[in-house]
Amino acid sequence: MKFAILAAGEGSRLAQEGIELPKPLVKINGEAMIDRLIRIFNECKAEEIYIITNNLTPLTQNHLRLLQEANPKIHLIVKTTPSSMHSFYELSKIMGSGKFCLTTVDTIFREDEFKQYITAWDQAELDGIMAVTDFIDDEKPLYISTDQELAITGFHDDLPQTYISGGIYCLNEQSFPVLNKCIEEGLSRMRNFQRQLVKEGLRLQAYPFSKILDVDHASDIEKAEKFLSS
Repeated sequence: MKFAILAAGEGSRLAQEGIELPKPLVKINGEAMIDRLIRIFNECKAEEIYIITNNLTPLTQNHLRLLQEANPKIHLIVKTTPSSMHSFYELSKIMGSGKFCLTTVDTIFREDEFKQYITAWDQAELDGIMAVTDFIDDEKPLYISTDQELAITGFHDDLPQTYISGGIYCLNEQSFPVLNKCIEEGLSRMRNFQRQLVKEGLRLQAYPFSKILDVDHASDIEKAEKFLSS
């Protein structure tokens, strides 16, 4: 299976709060977040790993180029984009067909749950399985409505539901035409892309994780370390 990482954000909130490292290189329990994802993907028998980072952080670029030299599975795009959806669009140009798992660089999850999730996606006959959680610690959560079988029926900004998006997306190439349409219509943000997936009739399932954290603030680093150590 293919894996992809969105790491093109500026991490401005972390920088404003005194974190000097760019977000992908921030360490959680001694391991850079992007290194953690790559390690876990390799443990899940990744065929290819696609990464996009911006051209504003040479430290991240250099780190990833060194990893790329050591691991031919890694494919790197360096480009500043206006949104995570646009970053995904750039990656989609080189990813080819088949199933893949896409995640933002700052998603913190339990490794055993993630590996079970990947196994479920590998066996599924769907267009996508989205990681969700009922743990809500997000400034602007994206709520997900489902039916009783956890088929996704909608994505909502202001209609509270049991689950929110965890920022991890397992999809197939059926998602690419939808992504292209979003770009052509001038849309941005991953949540609008997800809404379009439902609108276009793709078959999406919610997959509950016990907890998923995002590292947006300096205080989130300690939260993430405690969560993974618990």
